[in-house]
Amino acid sequence: MVEKVLTKVNSLKEIGGIALPPDYSAENALRSAWLILQDLKDRANLPVLKACTPDSIANSLFNMVVQGLNPSKRQCSFIVYGDKLTMQREYAGSIALARRYSSMKNIYAGVIYKGDVFEYAIDTTTGMKKITSHQQRMENLDDAKIIGAYAVVAFDDGSVNTEIMTMAQIQKSWEQGPTKGKSPAHTNFPGEMAKKTVINRACKLLIASSDDSVLMEPGEDGRIVRAKAEIEAVANQGSVIDIPDDEPIQTAVEVVDPSEPNQPSRSENKHEPKTEASPNAPGSQLQPSPNAPGSQLQPTPNAIVNQMHPSPKQPGF
Repeated sequence: MVEKVLTKVNSLKEIGGIALPPDYSAENALRSAWLILQDLKDRANLPVLKACTPDSIANSLFNMVVQGLNPSKRQCSFIVYGDKLTMQREYAGSIALARRYSSMKNIYAGVIYKGDVFEYAIDTTTGMKKITSHQQRMENLDDAKIIGAYAVVAFDDGSVNTEIMTMAQIQKSWEQGPTKGKSPAHTNFPGEMAKKTVINRACKLLIASSDDSVLMEPGEDGRIVRAKAEIEAVANQGSVIDIPDDEPIQTAVEVVDPSEPNQPSRSENKHEPKTEASPNAPGSQLQPSPNAPGSQLQPTPNAIVNQMHPSPKQPGF
C-alpha cells in the first residue's frame, strides 16, 4: 500500500501535478503512518487495515502527503468511520501549514475565565481584532468556569490578528467530532482543548487564503483538484487511486461529461474539406470564494464576540 501511494505521488511530482514542501519527505511520512495504522483498531477492536477498505486507506495516506503532514509529529491522525479510514489534520498540522503558506511568524492562545477582565478592540478599517486588556487572577483558573478562548497571530511585518471564541462556540465545534466533545481529553483538559480549537480556527483562514488552499482542505475543491491531478497523471496508463463517491465532502458536486463534438454542416453545392469540431469546453471551474466578513461589533469591555462561523463537516477539536 505504501509503495502504491508513493509511486502515485512520485508520478504526480514528475508531471507537476503536485508540489511538496522542500523539507518534507513523503516516504518518511508514509512509513510512519503505516506503522501507526498497523496498531490502530476500530471500535470493534478490529485492525483498521482489515476493517477499512483499501481505497479509503490509500486516499487517507494520499491526502496526508498532499497536505505535507507527518503523523509522527502529531500533525494528523487517522479516524475510522464504518469501513472507511479518514485523515484528520490536528492543530499542530494547522500551525505547520499556516507558517508554510502564509506570513505567520508565531501564534499563541489564552483561556478566558469567569472573573477575568478581558477587553478588545476592532479596527473598523480592516476588521482585525486586538486585545487591549486581559487581567487574570490565580483564583479564576477553574476549568469549570471557562467562558472563552483566543488565539493571537503575529505576522512577519509586525501586525497581529486575534481570533476570539466564546465557550458556546467552542463546544459547538466539538460537537462536530465523533466524540461530541465527550472524550477524556475534552473532559479532563477543557482549557487546553479550547486553545487547540481556537488556534485551528485562526490558522484555517490563513491556509484557505493561500494559493494552494484547495489542496489544504479536504472538501469539495480539494477533492476536485486531486481527481483532476490523477486523471492527468495516469490517463490511459493503467489503474488509478479511486476517490469514492462516499468520501466525506462538504458539498456534493455533480460531474458532467463533456458533450459530444458538434458535426459541421455541409454545403449542398460546395465540396469543403471535412473538419471535426472541437469538443465543447468543460464548464467553469469551481473556485473557493473568500469568506465573507462577518458583521462588525463595537468593542465592549468584558465582552466577547458572539459570532459563530459554521465549520466544515470535519471532526471537532
